[in-house]
Amino acid sequence: MDWKKQLKGFQEKIEEALEQFAARWPDHGDLRSAMAYSLLSGGKRIRPVLTLAVCRLFGGDEEKALPLACGLEMVHTYSLIHDDLPCMDDDDLRRGKPTNHKVYGEANAVLAGDGLLTAAFETLAEAELPAPAVVRAVTCLSQAAGPAGMVGGQVLDLLGEGKSLAQEEIETIQRLKTGCMIEAAARLGAIAAGSTQEQEQDAAAYARHLGLAFQIRDDMLDVLGDEVTFGKPIGSDAANEKSTFVTLLGLEGCQRRVEELTAAAVDCLSPYEGRDFLCALARTLAVRKK
Repeated sequence: MDWKKQLKGFQEKIEEALEQFAARWPDHGDLRSAMAYSLLSGGKRIRPVLTLAVCRLFGGDEEKALPLACGLEMVHTYSLIHDDLPCMDDDDLRRGKPTNHKVYGEANAVLAGDGLLTAAFETLAEAELPAPAVVRAVTCLSQAAGPAGMVGGQVLDLLGEGKSLAQEEIETIQRLKTGCMIEAAARLGAIAAGSTQEQEQDAAAYARHLGLAFQIRDDMLDVLGDEVTFGKPIGSDAANEKSTFVTLLGLEGCQRRVEELTAAAVDCLSPYEGRDFLCALARTLAVRKK
């Protein structure tokens, strides 16, 4: 099957499942509407797609992986809502639409993020997988999203504003803020498939390289992109006085690094048949426009 058709198939499964989970939430004031506004606003769905694709790569049942994929996307969405708040990056646009707090107000946006974060782990707990696998999945996602991962990376990102950071410092921030969740996506797929430890490690290594390449490309698009295609404001990194890979390596250096990381990601999957989709995904993300 053409990889683009596979991607569309994964995305359609994810959208349908997210809508079903969202429909179950209690309708208190604007809470459900605010949660669904951001969760169902589209986007690339790269993280949950990775979960399903890795599960398929290792011979697992994608339907059983869906709660893990959707829970991961709920956590990702909560982080975007909070990241856009005036006390953080203060952005007005996300995925081409007004940010959550611009529509529902700051208090409701905070609560929508809180709701998505907690609903995510309820969703994982409902997965029809062996209990040890569910525990591993919850542990994996909580570590990736918490102080040892995304939240810790966000704190370091805020502390780095207005400072000239070294490459090692920037990579640490992005490994925690962005990379941990992308790695978790691959690990969750491996867990759902009941993979071996070696398979899970290979998938995680693929995702680590992919995650760093993804962030470098993101930094490039904050300079090169246009707001309509990118779906969010251009130049926000410069406006917030953030050190990025572009300020450190320049655009040409960034492009070389993206190509190196993409090749390394693809190489991690070389032992496995059925890797074509994940390899094509990595190469496409390396040249994405949004």
